[in-house]
Amino acid sequence: MTDAATTPPALGDLLKDAPTNWGKWGDDDEVGALNYLGAEQVLAAVRLVSDGKVFTLQRLIGDPKGDPVWPGRTPAVRTQVLDEGDWDEGGKGPEYPGGLHYADDKIDAYLQGSTQYDALGHLWYDGKIWNGFDARTTIGGLEKASVQPIAERGVVGRGVLLDMARFRGRNTLDKGETFTHEDLLECAQAQGVEIRKRDILIIRTNFLALFHEQGEAFYEGFNEPGLVYSPELVQWFQDMEIPNLVTDTIANEVTMDPNNGVALVLHSALMRNLGVTLTEIADLEKLAADCAQDGRYDFLYVAAPLKVAKAAGTPVNPVVIK
Repeated sequence: MTDAATTPPALGDLLKDAPTNWGKWGDDDEVGALNYLGAEQVLAAVRLVSDGKVFTLQRLIGDPKGDPVWPGRTPAVRTQVLDEGDWDEGGKGPEYPGGLHYADDKIDAYLQGSTQYDALGHLWYDGKIWNGFDARTTIGGLEKASVQPIAERGVVGRGVLLDMARFRGRNTLDKGETFTHEDLLECAQAQGVEIRKRDILIIRTNFLALFHEQGEAFYEGFNEPGLVYSPELVQWFQDMEIPNLVTDTIANEVTMDPNNGVALVLHSALMRNLGVTLTEIADLEKLAADCAQDGRYDFLYVAAPLKVAKAAGTPVNPVVIK
């Protein structure tokens, strides 16, 4: 454990012996571990569909109850540009032959302010992003490892829900609560599902339920629950060839590592070094309830992030089909 007198180690020192996938798929690769999801994985996932039940995992943008976002980001603001009131006032609404009227609106939002995919170049240390690209390629927009190649490719594979909140017998995990890959394996065993190589891991904490319950107090001492770094966990992700980690929290992992005091270690160890794609702020409640009811925790997972040039992340509405 760290204390106030302890200086957290630099990420370069902490992860100096950590595994890396840089160069594994060529010097120009920008999608990383998604390369593990080939036709074989897609076809195997399609064969999991038996009931035709569909679940969408995106949280509502512009939720009247509020949008959970990373501290320092602001929620989305939707602005009504045109509606019937513009014609009521006379002269404000455009005139079209035949009398057509229509509504129009726009949105001002962080691209990572809703359910979203991170670009592999979203985060870095020691001046290098994923695959060894220079961090200066991010200036003015990501020239390398942006979210665009991920969006162009799409993500399809076998998804496995690991319901950590239900496994621990709780409605929601606590602030700063941690779990390891061994906990994931125990959860899977309890659920009667096997975690296989190249699975898309989907982890439920239900922590964001507290956002609506607590309001601004949710951000006091902000520290989400989640996976906690260890060399063994990183090696497990490497050995299992995990392509995509999906969670219902804002940042996928425990915010502040209780063992070393470093913020978001796994963003660096998994995303920057191994090329694991991270998906955040997923709405897993309906899916989790259905999985608990029918006892099936694996399914077809499909995601197509929005194609935004040079972006560090984009919104997505993932789809699960059982």
